Amino acid sequence: MQNIDTIIERLGGAEAAARLLGVGTEAVRKWRQARAIPSKHWSTVMAAAKITLADLAGEQFEERSMTKNTAEPPEGADAVLVLADGSLFWGRGFGARGTGLPAEICFNTGMTGYQETLTDPSYAGQIITFTFPHIGNVGVNAEDMESAGVRARGLVIKQDITEPSNWRALERLDNWLKARGVAGISGVDTRALTVRIRDLGAPHGLICFPGNGVFDIPALVNAAAAWPGLEGMDLAKDVTCARPYTWNESAWVLGQGYGKQTNPRFKVVAVDYGAKRNILRCLAQVGCAVTVVPATTTAAEILAYQPDGVFLSNGPGDPAATGIYAVPAIQGVMAAGIPIFGICLGHQLLALALGARTYKLPRGHRGANQPVKDLATGKVEITSQNHGFAVDEASLPPGVTISHTSLFDGTNEGIAAPHKRAFSVQYHPEASPGPSDSFYLFKRFVAMMEG
Repeated sequence: MQNIDTIIERLGGAEAAARLLGVGTEAVRKWRQARAIPSKHWSTVMAAAKITLADLAGEQFEERSMTKNTAEPPEGADAVLVLADGSLFWGRGFGARGTGLPAEICFNTGMTGYQETLTDPSYAGQIITFTFPHIGNVGVNAEDMESAGVRARGLVIKQDITEPSNWRALERLDNWLKARGVAGISGVDTRALTVRIRDLGAPHGLICFPGNGVFDIPALVNAAAAWPGLEGMDLAKDVTCARPYTWNESAWVLGQGYGKQTNPRFKVVAVDYGAKRNILRCLAQVGCAVTVVPATTTAAEILAYQPDGVFLSNGPGDPAATGIYAVPAIQGVMAAGIPIFGICLGHQLLALALGARTYKLPRGHRGANQPVKDLATGKVEITSQNHGFAVDEASLPPGVTISHTSLFDGTNEGIAAPHKRAFSVQYHPEASPGPSDSFYLFKRFVAMMEG
């Protein structure tokens, strides 16, 4: 850790620091007094002074956490989050002991729904930093699973997990994670980590919770640095179903649980790139008999079910890598004139099949309460999102229109190709943060099948 005075001197003094960062010398004087440099300048300061985030953030956050870039565990720490650049975030481990797999570190802004988040297959290959401090306080239950198991590679939280306080809780979060072989770490300054991700992009790292207090820091740093990252990585094959199956479970009702679709009007094939269960429930709710098929299913195999519509699910990884086999299948379905609806990764894959490109976002969109504008109606929807890649709007071909846009950063949130009877959105209409702002999309899919 280096103090603010030392950092400013490494920048060449107050006047040089002010010129470098485009501020007045009075601002630099205030930084000295506050013992803090605003986070928007961190990337420039780190590059110019040749220091790490721990050097820069240490003095500002040391009072509030165990975020110290020291190879020796601080008092009370028995776990560490190790980043590829050597930064260390010490804390208290929970869940499964051992060293987790390297992953991309992301942050999620949702205040509720941590069980749904951890079991969402779209989080494969990622460690989740929860910005809301109280995670685990409502325990876990059997109904809020979005897949068969935990898909994230770990979680980072601020406060220690408390006894669950909710009438639906069946188990403590830490015991549930331990049974599923997933480690977490608490006591971390998640604000500092989130600011780092926001300003510098999502780093690679891993969680080590050894149980014996022994940490081979150089080996852990090397393991994090050697991980290739999500670009070019096809993870849909890792989370998709092994074989086709049917689905008829519909929406949850208080006091009744999940319903059943017993009188479907439409046959829908859902291609599983990492499908969340609640998406399938929404399809059943609007009258669909759903057949879920593996990600690698071909167009001929999909069309053999004689579907009224095809749904392209959410999922993890780089859409360009998954598109190697998914794009030909989607193009085959479009050529047959079958209506298509895509969500999240399915949205990106539809765009690729139409001839567009995708790209990696520096930090992604993850969490609830993200505003999206429907360009056709002018209405704003409050959405839930989880994606690290986006569609390049400039690459969309003629005949494909932009239907939705993010009010956070202007990135693409939806497309429509009427001539192909296809549309898609980047966000998750089934997650209900609005709570029902976006459910009309499932009804729009039904209207296409009726037409």
